[in-house]
Amino acid sequence: MIPMKAVKKVLSNAIRILTIPMPSYESVTLSVWVNTGSRDESEKVSGISHFLEHMTFKGSKKRPSAKAISEVVDSIGGEFNAGTSKEWTDFYIKARWGVLETAFDILADMIINPILPASEIEKEKGVIIEEIRMYEDTPVLRIGEIFEQLIFTGSPLARDIIGTELTVKSVKRNDFLRYRKDHYVGESTIITVSGGVGSKKVEELAEKYFGKLPASPAGGQNSQPSLKLRPTGARVKLHSKKKEQAHLVLGFLGNKYGSRQRYQEALLATILGSGMSSRMFLEVREKRGLAYAIRTSVDHYQDTGYLATYAGVDPKKIDEAVKVMLNQYYGISSKELRITSQELKKAKEFIKGHLALSLEDTKDVNSFFGIEELMLGSVKTPQEVMAEIDNVTQEEIYEVAQKFFKPERLNLAIIGPYDDQARFERILK
Repeated sequence: MIPMKAVKKVLSNAIRILTIPMPSYESVTLSVWVNTGSRDESEKVSGISHFLEHMTFKGSKKRPSAKAISEVVDSIGGEFNAGTSKEWTDFYIKARWGVLETAFDILADMIINPILPASEIEKEKGVIIEEIRMYEDTPVLRIGEIFEQLIFTGSPLARDIIGTELTVKSVKRNDFLRYRKDHYVGESTIITVSGGVGSKKVEELAEKYFGKLPASPAGGQNSQPSLKLRPTGARVKLHSKKKEQAHLVLGFLGNKYGSRQRYQEALLATILGSGMSSRMFLEVREKRGLAYAIRTSVDHYQDTGYLATYAGVDPKKIDEAVKVMLNQYYGISSKELRITSQELKKAKEFIKGHLALSLEDTKDVNSFFGIEELMLGSVKTPQEVMAEIDNVTQEEIYEVAQKFFKPERLNLAIIGPYDDQARFERILK
């Protein structure tokens, strides 16, 4: 792999700039990350981070309509979009390197100077409510949120990123203004640029277009306190819905982002359920025909996380599927189902290969470096990450499995045509 490293600079208003030069590329991606998401909202305005992301595309000081913004992006042959998570919001433009200044101008104007017209706010409420209903009618997308409602019960992380129909309908223009004043500030902002451009040019443009963003809110950063989630015993959340397929997520409370065991966790999840030769795929789908789709992944937040397996199953076969999945989890933690050296080697190559493929896209390069900086305040190079993966041993993976895979850390979320939650609670016990 060609060495890839970020050049970091901090502006006077505390904005962090990361440039990742990729000299052979004709394209460049500019991403702006704001360290705020749904966990930073009050319950009254739940969903406002996502709503605000939508509204930045509805008109800015220089380009006072969605049409005006999209026309200028089209005029440079670029693509642009944004996303909201529970802990950050990001905006990006990907284009030819020669139009990078125009990309900076567009994003800075959208993010710093959105006009937030009241008429567009009211119109967009209808759009977001339809988006909420779409997710509700798409169980493969909805089940992840149901699982997080369960595993993070009682915390802001349990709330849906998109909010509810009630909170979306109640949001006013002043709510956006207050939220922006608290969170859209220099100390919460990171700019990442990767592709065919050098750091000097990027830093000059960042200063020119983002240098006047306030460093911090007048009253101090309005962020949520860290969570102290504790295992509370095996739990089930059933979302009863008449469907031809049942969807479930079965998983365990885990580590926070940046844990010293992060690479062991990734390898454990890969062995369990990444790829068509993984244990869950072979045992649940290939040997028994209990599911079409099945995969295991690790998710992290700044102070907590989890390792979980998703499956879409025949409603009549869900009991057996859950039992087989649990057997795989507990079999590794007890060492009854041992991890072979060949299996570990395959998992390592799987992760490294997918990382290498992702780094061929400048947008994914920005995500690799930007999220690390956002969550940890520092970044490792891809080469350092691969070295860390290579150094993981079988015993270290067993250590993580024994820590995670305990009944008191277990959670099961289900969407399907059932009305007896106790049935599934008995399976977990």
